[in-house]
Amino acid sequence: MRLSDISVQRPVLAMVIAALIIAFGLLALNRLPLQEYPTVDPPIVSIDTRYPGASASVVETRITQVLEDRIAGVEGIELITSQSEDGRSRIEIEFAITMDINAAANDIRDRISGALRNLPDDADNPEVTKADSSEEIVVWLSLSGADYSIAELTDYANRFLVDSLSVQPGVARVRVGGGQDYAMRVWLDRNALAARGLTVGDVEDALRAENVELPAGSIESDDRQFIVR
Repeated sequence: MRLSDISVQRPVLAMVIAALIIAFGLLALNRLPLQEYPTVDPPIVSIDTRYPGASASVVETRITQVLEDRIAGVEGIELITSQSEDGRSRIEIEFAITMDINAAANDIRDRISGALRNLPDDADNPEVTKADSSEEIVVWLSLSGADYSIAELTDYANRFLVDSLSVQPGVARVRVGGGQDYAMRVWLDRNALAARGLTVGDVEDALRAENVELPAGSIESDDRQFIVR
């Protein structure tokens, strides 16, 4: 027997069923989550790569195109836009709105890790950041210490705080501002360079070739192990 026949023959039962459906609908409507400003922007992942001293055309061919070719096959990509300028490459990948931004960022990082060997040695490692409509919220944290210099505090923040804060839920990007990085300043004697037939570029290449970090073994104690480099 069809539902229409039951409704005609037993109208009271049909009215009760209809009333129950309406009641359950109103109850479910009141429990629906509401958001004043819902997230409607698609998830976007950005790739920033710095190549000091390189022109825009070199950045385009040596970095931007290499990374674009590598990430083109990632699932869920809707649009890829890139910008190459002197010393810097920036790529923005827009994903489908149903794509989880954390999964999208991980896919991009996996693809980029396989392309690092094809990038110039002088270029910095690509920095992958995730962004959505909720990235407008910004929190500034101040780090201070009476017994530490600004350079020491900057080193501590880069080695410990950045990674710890980056994995927190809802965090899109962590940046260190106002710090001082360790640097070495070299004064050159132009007369000595000319006498030896050397240029500033030769000195720079020699410093870069000697400034390498190689494993030299390990030191073990009862409860800890230290890697010597």
